[in-house]
Amino acid sequence: MTAIDVNALRAALEARHPTWEERTLGRALDDVAAAHPDRPFVIAEDRACTYAELADWSRRVARGLVAAGVQPGDRVALVLPNSAALVAAIFGIARAGAVAVPLNPRLRDRELEHVLRQSGAVVLLTVSAFRDAAIAESLDAIAAGWDAGAPSLGVLRRVVLCEAQPARPGVTTLAAFERDADPELDGELARRAGAAAPSDPATIFYTSGTTGLPKGVVLTHDMELRSAYGSAYTRAFEDGRRICFALPLHHVFAYVEGLLASMFVGGAVVVQAVFDPHATLKAIAEHRAHEALFVPTMTLAVVDAARDADYDLSSLHAVMSAAAVCPARLWRDVVDVLGVSELVTGYGMTETSAATTFTMPGDPIELLVETVGRPKPGGVAANGGTLARYRTVDPDTGEPLPEGAEGELVVEGPIVTRGYHDAPDATAGAFDPSGWLRSGDLGRVRPDGYLELTGRSKDLYKCGGEEVMPAEVEGVITELDGVEQAHVVGIPDERMGEVGCAFVVAEAHAQDAEAIIEHCRRRLARFKVPAHVLFIRADELPLTASGKVQKFVLAERAEAQLSGAGAR
Repeated sequence: MTAIDVNALRAALEARHPTWEERTLGRALDDVAAAHPDRPFVIAEDRACTYAELADWSRRVARGLVAAGVQPGDRVALVLPNSAALVAAIFGIARAGAVAVPLNPRLRDRELEHVLRQSGAVVLLTVSAFRDAAIAESLDAIAAGWDAGAPSLGVLRRVVLCEAQPARPGVTTLAAFERDADPELDGELARRAGAAAPSDPATIFYTSGTTGLPKGVVLTHDMELRSAYGSAYTRAFEDGRRICFALPLHHVFAYVEGLLASMFVGGAVVVQAVFDPHATLKAIAEHRAHEALFVPTMTLAVVDAARDADYDLSSLHAVMSAAAVCPARLWRDVVDVLGVSELVTGYGMTETSAATTFTMPGDPIELLVETVGRPKPGGVAANGGTLARYRTVDPDTGEPLPEGAEGELVVEGPIVTRGYHDAPDATAGAFDPSGWLRSGDLGRVRPDGYLELTGRSKDLYKCGGEEVMPAEVEGVITELDGVEQAHVVGIPDERMGEVGCAFVVAEAHAQDAEAIIEHCRRRLARFKVPAHVLFIRADELPLTASGKVQKFVLAERAEAQLSGAGAR
């Protein structure tokens, strides 16, 4: 499937980085800026920056943070869309020795208040509004006085608007907050750089919230950079790789697999604040992107858009689509319609610094459908081994299971978090007695080392006392011609305890609930057959920032929609 020489590209990357050197994010950026000062690094809608320009910008932000009284270890929240300003702020926070807390700019009042309080953020960098989120109005509701320099929310003491003309007069803008070269401030930054350790916390990422309230995952500088190097090594990056994505940088997927990974080959990221398939194709063509990062709903939309218009996609040779299963026909469409030769999927969590497993460039499509790959090799970042190890345990007892047995996947390795911010009980509950992180995902490790996912332990439901794995039912439904996605949830039922409800994304000719249920009856045990089928458009699915479907939201919708209705 691929014409690239994976071994040669990996050897070139190792020649570039012959030994693994633990570094902070600021040091990593400075190293690339010194080697490739004039290469583009961030190509965004607000501006494009070379490595040298971004490094200088991040220093101005860092000086502003120090001048504002931010101390090493303090948390600085970022409620920003994808932009060059967001990237400059992330590295500026790292230079100041503080911890970045990137948050979804579409959070509502209660959600935003929760994460700002829980993280203990002392400074917030944000914008007045983004899409349907009126962020300034949310701050009015939860942090009165923020626009006068005195927010009444926890330990938050400063709000900075990253926009040229803020909607509120008198509010500090990022341009006014930044500081130019100053002997005293630069001396303090140098002192902090000398005291900083790669093992220090760099970022607190809040979990996607597929099952409820998010928790703050603490990742260190070295975890993030080690994982990013492993991804560049596994996906066999060529020099200067350009990666295009609209996935949000407040999530580890885009942040590690795109932004940080590109740095190891002096590459660039083409970032978009809002996903639009035609805008994505235009950006790939205009900026000669080599790789695109998608979740399956994006993959489908981009393929459909490419069929409708003529874009020069000759530079694009790689696509990574992850966070959910892509059917084989969609992978084939990526090859046939987009002209891509390198297809990759993967698996990981916020807690594991993004992807821990990958299929390999050149793997057959069957492996991309049946598995989520095998633990990614880390090259020099893993002493020639892998950056993560998986095994399975009994989901109820946590006891280790025999090799190849299906159970809950647990993982350990140098890119796995040590725990959650200010949540000792959650941290204790996340690890088994041996210190392996419990993923909550069900699956098995095959003899060839590839992982198969069979469901999520929290997604399981019991119908008539029998456990049902939604992933199994979803796989059967998506066998049908015209069915693009299926998401099965359990809902309460007086007679059976719980029954299945399938939310199905399908072409018009396939929207036949009875036909879908009959197909399931022919393939599945009776208790696994969904009692209800509801059709939904792909853009109506409730998604987390990383593109995962929030099944608890679907379950709530199903109960509301089917309340008092006996029909399918």
